[in-house]
Amino acid sequence: MQQKIVLIGGPGTGKTTVLNELIKRNFYCMPEVSRAVTLKAKEEGIDQLFLTEPLLFSKMLLEGREEQYVKANLLAEEIVFFDRGIPDVHAYMNYFNTEYPAFFIKKSAQYTYSKIFHFSPWKEIHITDNERYESFEESEEIDAFLVKAYSELGYNLINVPFGSVEERTNFIVNSLSCE
Repeated sequence: MQQKIVLIGGPGTGKTTVLNELIKRNFYCMPEVSRAVTLKAKEEGIDQLFLTEPLLFSKMLLEGREEQYVKANLLAEEIVFFDRGIPDVHAYMNYFNTEYPAFFIKKSAQYTYSKIFHFSPWKEIHITDNERYESFEESEEIDAFLVKAYSELGYNLINVPFGSVEERTNFIVNSLSCE
């Protein structure tokens, strides 16, 4: 049975960097959907879609993450890594105090993952860029909403210790006993 592994944590915690290292090690990885959605909106002249139309942005994210999950089911890969999962969507909406339809929670319950690796906020590596505009303090707040959303769905989070990219990646791989 395929293992679907999600990397979660606030913005700027090192998830994508570790995901890129997993790709180098020949693991199949699904990239973060929100960057693509954000860039597409910018091309259409909307600077911060999440801030201007949070529900539309969230629906687009949900669709993208659902597509990734379905695509993973069609793969022969034993392990598929995801840069964020479906529950991230409603966790962010809770953080922004955005009302949303019940299907967001239903999708989170419908599409389940094998393991969740949590990246805690880490001030030393936190940076902002064109798609990641959240401060370190905002990252900490978002992280608390992510932990709550996954915990409420019954997931046990595995905390990834601080360390080099290799150390963090090795921790995940060794936790799966898959290399």
